Amino acid sequence: MGGSKAYPYGSTSAVRGHVLAALGVLKVASADQIHRLMAPGHKDNKAFRNALLDLARHGITVSEGSSRDGNKLWSLTPHGLDAAAEALDRPADQMGGTARGAARSGAPHAMAVNETIIAITRTTAAPTSPVPRQRTESALPSAAVEADVVGLRGIGTVGSWSTEASLNLPSSRGTRTAVRADAVLQAPEAGLAVLFVEVDNCTETPERLAAKFEKYRTYFRLKTKTMQGRELPVWRSRYAATGRDGHPPVAVVFNPGTRTGPEGLKNRMNTVLQQSRDVWSGTYRWHGTYGVGEERDGYYDYADAIPVLFTTLDRLQADGPHAAVWRRCGHGQFEPLPDALANPKDHDAWAAREEVRRQQRDEEREEQQRAWGVQRERWTQEPAPAPAPAPAPAPEPCERCGLPITGQPGILYDCQSFRTGSRKDRVAPAVTV
Repeated sequence: MGGSKAYPYGSTSAVRGHVLAALGVLKVASADQIHRLMAPGHKDNKAFRNALLDLARHGITVSEGSSRDGNKLWSLTPHGLDAAAEALDRPADQMGGTARGAARSGAPHAMAVNETIIAITRTTAAPTSPVPRQRTESALPSAAVEADVVGLRGIGTVGSWSTEASLNLPSSRGTRTAVRADAVLQAPEAGLAVLFVEVDNCTETPERLAAKFEKYRTYFRLKTKTMQGRELPVWRSRYAATGRDGHPPVAVVFNPGTRTGPEGLKNRMNTVLQQSRDVWSGTYRWHGTYGVGEERDGYYDYADAIPVLFTTLDRLQADGPHAAVWRRCGHGQFEPLPDALANPKDHDAWAAREEVRRQQRDEEREEQQRAWGVQRERWTQEPAPAPAPAPAPAPEPCERCGLPITGQPGILYDCQSFRTGSRKDRVAPAVTV
């Protein structure tokens, strides 16, 4: 094997470091899983098997069983957990337990969690010494190669993960665990401050799975005070702010295997969605509008909501975490992760619509003012209308009877006969004045 007295199986320090880091996160794993997570560029997992055997001679690793597919499972001893903390550069009190005894039952849930972490991380194979090769006509163009590499990109590294993370609440006896997250991903370099991951092997009832989200919200609602007296959520003391309204996101990775068919999985997802609606749905806030006749508008308040995402392990393995493999409860379709985490109906979206409406109102007001200005200009340029003729003065009354003087000029009427006579009698003979 070419090994030494201390490491008779011939493992290198680099591979042993990979094993410690992987088991420090995964807690229990096979050599094949460690190989695919840490260094998929290696030809096979033989180097990792040798490293596990060498570390076992020093009381750092131990194997207590095999997975259901026959692969030998390994975990850390307490001494190994301390060594893994050093390899991951983490405090020992943040390493969790050693998962002793989990391998005896085949650890089906731990295996699914490991596969989920591998599928999301997608560690890039480290470059090796190049081998000169003659380019053939069938070689892929550089653009196609680049697109394939981009499609296989993952999120984070092994150091971005922690498993079996206990989210504790204060109690009369100190603390109690509100919920234990299967895995937690922190990858700020990828725009993902924190993502809690639950892996579902479809062995428990959907109602029990949905109840976990309420436990998450109980923990997320817990407040503490900073040194300056400012109130802050307790989870912010451990994880960075998400940059979005509401609580941190929780993703459920369904792994039905051969236990549940497509229709059964769909029904399971819908049941969990309906049972947890109060947790992930925001509160709608009506907001008035200023324009007459405008439709009433509003927004969803996600301040007390948890973004709940669904995906499946086979989707992650086939397409990677950057593809449209995430279904956000309330969105209704599979989307890329940034779109699934976005809140397109929140206050910011309403504010953007309101800004568009305000600009439209300003434009309409300016257009109306321009029209009034044009009208005023037209009025100033038109000639003033001719003055209306003065009304004719009222005729003076008759001096004898006081009635208005009517008839043709130069005719004298007998007023008495005009009052009492017939129409013929009222016409007096013409007298020259």
